[in-house]
Amino acid sequence: MQHGIIDSPLGPLTAVRNDGGVCALYMARHVRRPGRETMGERSDGAFADVAEQLAEYFARERRTFDLPLAPVGNPFQQRVWAALRLIPYGTTCSYGDLAASLGDRSMAQAVGSANGRNPISIIVPCHRVVGADGSLVGYAGGLDRKQFLLELEDPRRTHTEALF
Repeated sequence: MQHGIIDSPLGPLTAVRNDGGVCALYMARHVRRPGRETMGERSDGAFADVAEQLAEYFARERRTFDLPLAPVGNPFQQRVWAALRLIPYGTTCSYGDLAASLGDRSMAQAVGSANGRNPISIIVPCHRVVGADGSLVGYAGGLDRKQFLLELEDPRRTHTEALF
């Protein structure tokens, strides 16, 4: 395991890689962020590929990521995280819609829980999942960052109706 710090418009991001690929991308105020002692040795240069693709994403030049990923989670979480990667850039879906895509709309809460435990923010786009009414809910990096990412992907998106 090793980790590196990547500058971004959202502040510093901590990328973590194991032998299988990128296993985490955390924001500074990330809920459930582990301590650095569990992330291995720091090696910022080892994350040039991640930094480059994130820079392209923030510049609106990249819509999908092409990095080997190795998120650690149970089989259900893995299914949810795979489904997140199918949500197109610039669009959103509800927790219920995501649960329905996995075969059971009634699993919306379980999907929400798995979504909240997504260890690879931005690259596995959990920010694209919103409440049934379109409201911004449940983002481990903070709702301000979720709003930023959604507006980055779709500048026409307005959020005031979802926040008030």
